[in-house]
Amino acid sequence: MSERDVIDFSALERELQAAVESERRHQRENEAKLRAVSQGVASYREFRDLVLTCHLKPLDKNDKDRAPRKQPCNPVAPSNEEQTSHC
Repeated sequence: MSERDVIDFSALERELQAAVESERRHQRENEAKLRAVSQGVASYREFRDLVLTCHLKPLDKNDKDRAPRKQPCNPVAPSNEEQTSHC
């Protein structure tokens, strides 16, 4: 058995995952293009923006502007009770 006959399953798995993700992206972008055309966007810029942002998900009702942060805006800044925010 030569070295060429040995199958690298981890490389094969990575290649498969990349191909699956590429196909998902293609389908998602194609659907966004069809929606943009059916909506009758006013310019190519709007069309392009809709296609480029098709991977974004809408906010959930639990995603609020005033929701408590899980991570501070600036974790490097010194903590000081007198300061209101580092944002």
